[in-house]
Amino acid sequence: MWIQKEVELAQKPRGFHLVTREVLNAVPELRMVNVGLLHLFMQHTSASLAINENADPDVRVDMEAYFSKVVPENEPYYKHTLEGSDDMPAHLKAVMIGTELTLPISQGRLSLGIWQGIYLCEHREMAGRRKIIVTLNGE
Repeated sequence: MWIQKEVELAQKPRGFHLVTREVLNAVPELRMVNVGLLHLFMQHTSASLAINENADPDVRVDMEAYFSKVVPENEPYYKHTLEGSDDMPAHLKAVMIGTELTLPISQGRLSLGIWQGIYLCEHREMAGRRKIIVTLNGE
């Protein structure tokens, strides 16, 4: 079975957001897959996707603090500044974290660890809704 959908995530402020439920709600067909893969591809250059802690929200706060320190705004060597002071740092963060994930499916469920969830890593202050191409493959 192959299924592909475009999933639009609600607008979120800058930060790391747990979106596992939003993704799963968009692909109810996953429950019919015994063995397979779910591929997620972010169609944006200033946001990224990651797998990490799903329990303590402080982890997401700390992630944002770390990446904002490592890739600060308003560096004098940035040439790409037309779209605001947060845009070039957002591109750099997206390259560092990545824009796609491939997750295993077993018995109709994502095979995530008990403390793992899917993050939307929003790197812009005023970003809009984000689109992810979700591709489901399995039997």
